[in-house]
Amino acid sequence: MKTTVLPMCCRLAMPWVLPLVCMVVGGLAHADRPSVPDTLQQRIAACTTCHGAHGEGSPGSGFFPRLAGKPAGYLALQIQNFQRGLRKYAPMEYTVRQLSPEYIREIAEYFAAQQVPYERPPVPDLAPSFLRRGQQLVTTGDPALKVPPCQACHGKALTGTEPSVPGLVGLPYDYISSQLGSWRTGTRASAAPDCMATIANRLTPADITAVAAWLASHDVPADTHPQPAGSITPPLSCGVLGGQGGGT
Repeated sequence: MKTTVLPMCCRLAMPWVLPLVCMVVGGLAHADRPSVPDTLQQRIAACTTCHGAHGEGSPGSGFFPRLAGKPAGYLALQIQNFQRGLRKYAPMEYTVRQLSPEYIREIAEYFAAQQVPYERPPVPDLAPSFLRRGQQLVTTGDPALKVPPCQACHGKALTGTEPSVPGLVGLPYDYISSQLGSWRTGTRASAAPDCMATIANRLTPADITAVAAWLASHDVPADTHPQPAGSITPPLSCGVLGGQGGGT
């Protein structure tokens, strides 16, 4: 059997042939891939698909809340709570699971800075007694149930409090009622002591309906900025205003 002996120059070149072929083939394989711009708008596309281009929420669905104008500390903490399993919603858990703290802060600060008009959400047709009960719970609370008023933490105008308490105005009825229900069932939580879970479990289902309906029908104030940090003393011995992230 005759053996072909390659010239010395060919034999010296052989170790470089396979890597070169791989580079060429790899380049061809990636040639048709579209270039994805490295911009904040591109990176938050997964957020804006559901929550709106500026985080204004989705009026067509009562379950995608407004992000625009909420305190950055609150928004960042909620993303972290999805990462930690304290909040349960599979699409959100999947979307945020690989985000770095720096990236989370960038996203939170972007949406916190957005100031876009509010849209009045639809409210179910309920008896006036429900709205009166909702107003009572929001503005004065119920001492018999040991439930403080929502305004005690979320501010007199219900626009939230820096750094971590969100506004309640302009949120859909479905979203508010579902989140209070989530606090009751444990599918939403904050780090202990979790005062929102305590409050939600003191409310009856009818109370939750009343609170959600009154808040959803409440007029949005002219100034929607959250109150400054330290302007409110929390009524319960919990860390909501210190960064626990209460509310909806």
